[in-house]
Amino acid sequence: MEMTAVIEALKALKRPCKVQLHLDSKYVLQGITEWLPGWKAKGWKTASKQPVKNVDLWQALDHLVQTGGHDIDWRWVKGHAGDPGNERADALANRGVPI
Repeated sequence: MEMTAVIEALKALKRPCKVQLHLDSKYVLQGITEWLPGWKAKGWKTASKQPVKNVDLWQALDHLVQTGGHDIDWRWVKGHAGDPGNERADALANRGVPI
């Protein structure tokens, strides 16, 4: 869901923007800022030659980042640590989860 949220946020932008994208997922942050070039160079394989998990989502995110024309400042925030924006996003996400 963390990746889907980032993908949908970028899809919602209708013109190139300067974006501060706050996320509490180190997986998504490191994937997009560190690991992605290596995965692509290795044919979407990890350093241990295993297929990249969620490759369809990574490819969708990569496409949006590469073609959207956005200037994205990726910012990590600690989850469940009182950050107002993160707490609000968590509350909204939980409203969408069936009980």
